Amino acid sequence: MRKNIVAGNWKMNLLVEEANDLANSIGKYISENVIDSNIEVILAPPALYLDSLVNNTKHLFNLNVAAQNCYQAPKGAFTGEISAPMLKSVGVKYVIIGHSERRLCFGEDNETLKQKVSAVLDNHLQPIFCCGEQESERDAGNHKAFIESQLIDSLFHLSASELAKCVIAYEPIWAIGTGKTASPEQAQEIHQFIRELIAKKYDDATANNITILYGGSCKPSNAKELFSQKDVDGGLIGGASLLADQFVDIIDAF
Repeated sequence: MRKNIVAGNWKMNLLVEEANDLANSIGKYISENVIDSNIEVILAPPALYLDSLVNNTKHLFNLNVAAQNCYQAPKGAFTGEISAPMLKSVGVKYVIIGHSERRLCFGEDNETLKQKVSAVLDNHLQPIFCCGEQESERDAGNHKAFIESQLIDSLFHLSASELAKCVIAYEPIWAIGTGKTASPEQAQEIHQFIRELIAKKYDDATANNITILYGGSCKPSNAKELFSQKDVDGGLIGGASLLADQFVDIIDAF
């Protein structure tokens, strides 16, 4: 049975007091409410706050912490970068790899992301691998081929057992920070397509057991309908993850 996940990507937001207050509010909600054991909450703060957030939430069995990125080399003269071994050493469990903002703002290509995925897995961490198309690809009818190339180039070098440790997040780039949202039917279509690609490359069991999240302006008003789709296993939440009341409402959408 695949896991349902609500992951909050805080991006480059919040001062330390604000980050602590937000984490405490979410942690308090989780500790005081009965949450299905198959639902996992993940918080991805700025790297500066990872250590304290891990320590402050480690008593909550269904809440884990993710880094927003990592470098592909284990150590070396890479000023400003953070490696997977460093993340592991502070107790991080997940690492977001290939978010559209990393691709667009920092020029990360499929080969770089392939290396990062392997680095994360080599250190016994779990990648949350992001894929998705821009509006131009969707308008041209090339969105499925575009997503397929992202998966083939950056994920499909893995063995079935390695892929099983990954989470995939489908993020239509045209729906990130724009107020637009893929319809539940559009989200389901792509999630099903991704699962079919995995089944074709690996097998049905691998495809059926991998968690695939939707990331693209998911909020309390649409989360329930999105999460009710057969192949949508939760969300990678951006803006709504910065507001405790909205984020817990999304958790309650399951």
